[in-house]
Amino acid sequence: MNESAKVLRRCLAVGVVCLAVWGCGRTQPAKEQESAIDRLRKAAEHGDAQAQYDLGVQYAKGDGVPQDEEIAMACYRKAAELGYVEAQNRLAFWYYEGRGVGQNYAEAAKWWRKAAEQGNAEAQYWLAWCYDEGRGVGQNYAEAAEWWRKAAEQGDAGSQISLACLYDEGLGVPKDAAEAFKWTRKAAEQGDVRAQRVLGECYSDRKGVRQDYAKAAKWYLRAAEQGDAVAQYNLGVCYCNGQGVPQNDIEAYKWFSLAAAQGQKGSVEVRDSITKRMARAEVIEGQRLASVFAVRKEYAGSGSDRISPKPEIGEGKVVAGTGFFVTDDGYLVTCEHVVRGATSLSAKLSGRSVPARLIKKDRTIDVALLKVNGAFRALPVKPESGIKLGDAVFTIGFPNPVVQGVEPKLTRGEISSMAGIRDNPRYFQISVPVQPGNSGGALVDESGNVVGVVTARLDDVATYEISGALPQNVNYAVKGRLVRDFLNSVPELSSKLKTPRTTKDREAASAAAERAAVLVIAQ
Repeated sequence: MNESAKVLRRCLAVGVVCLAVWGCGRTQPAKEQESAIDRLRKAAEHGDAQAQYDLGVQYAKGDGVPQDEEIAMACYRKAAELGYVEAQNRLAFWYYEGRGVGQNYAEAAKWWRKAAEQGNAEAQYWLAWCYDEGRGVGQNYAEAAEWWRKAAEQGDAGSQISLACLYDEGLGVPKDAAEAFKWTRKAAEQGDVRAQRVLGECYSDRKGVRQDYAKAAKWYLRAAEQGDAVAQYNLGVCYCNGQGVPQNDIEAYKWFSLAAAQGQKGSVEVRDSITKRMARAEVIEGQRLASVFAVRKEYAGSGSDRISPKPEIGEGKVVAGTGFFVTDDGYLVTCEHVVRGATSLSAKLSGRSVPARLIKKDRTIDVALLKVNGAFRALPVKPESGIKLGDAVFTIGFPNPVVQGVEPKLTRGEISSMAGIRDNPRYFQISVPVQPGNSGGALVDESGNVVGVVTARLDDVATYEISGALPQNVNYAVKGRLVRDFLNSVPELSSKLKTPRTTKDREAASAAAERAAVLVIAQ
């Protein structure tokens, strides 16, 4: 439990709030729905806390009533003031995110405390996190440890691994590797993928337990099968060196390939190095095993769901993508597939969530235009002219926010081809590494101009079925010329678009792209 454990404690909460799969409710006929809303209102007026909360849920999702987050927030507050734990939790989450009200960490901590004092493990986790990060309360590791312990003792896996990290670092509690190991194991046994990987590191590095490579490999395997890239890399090392498992280059190749597909540092280099001692048939088998791999999720009780608000009735899947501003007054571009089918759109700006409106979309080129209120720093969109094969480009986006967090990530590469899959002229092929969540990000040149929009990566399994080999970092972006034409078709927009820059300045271009990048949430 080293640096990865420290990062773990910091990012358990931040990214996951905004990217979760929520359930779908049953659609009611209009008359039945109206009658149900009336019953909720009457019960709420008579002091029924659950009815008050449920009414807030209806306003939050616009089901049977106009969508109105301010009214939803007022309903949640009334229910919370009546002591309804779910409302206290939801109210805290909305204060934390700035939904329906200005972002206020102090209020969030206040309401999480009220729910935590009623024994709610979810609230106990979040109150501990507030103390750990100093959000809304003074930073106090001892308080964080106390609240995480309460939730951990209720079986909350996220609190168990967080408490383990405090023991590992000696923050708020005595430094104690054995205690860190104990709580990590409890979380791992519940199926928490991060705890499983850290537990493997404990056995490998003798952290709180006797070194045992076989047990290390066992826990790496469980985390790797759940899709953890670091565990996949570590398991590849085990097979490569015969540590805890029989030496097997085919298995090593498979796990290094899977880790590489998620951008895990060093995976490509190690995988390619072992091919020098492998027969061609062994390489092909390693590719085949990687191509048929399917993630197998374990469920860790409250641990895996702890950091998301409870599902709202009727809400569907929440999708996260990247966008970028094209005007200073809040017009932004993302991919059409990010917003497809969404009933609610928002953007994460400086840690707060603001509502977004869909202005226009084009499924043919997979581009959508949204609008948020405020003043921002926009990027110029450049037509295709002057762009050539081999030009250096980069993107800044929000890949895999559940795992990697919600801070913007920069990746660089080149224009690999002037056409997309099957020579589609609408797209560039690019060598810029991208992951789920990068969709909609700006592809930027060294002058700070948008030359395309990141849209897709070549599917590993489909490519293997056709060619017998896994693709190596093959990604696509719709060309800037098409994006510019799309934007010019919006009358109020054409006069606001920025003029492309001509001076190359790599550092300034990166800074400008970071300022313009935004996390887009569709649900």
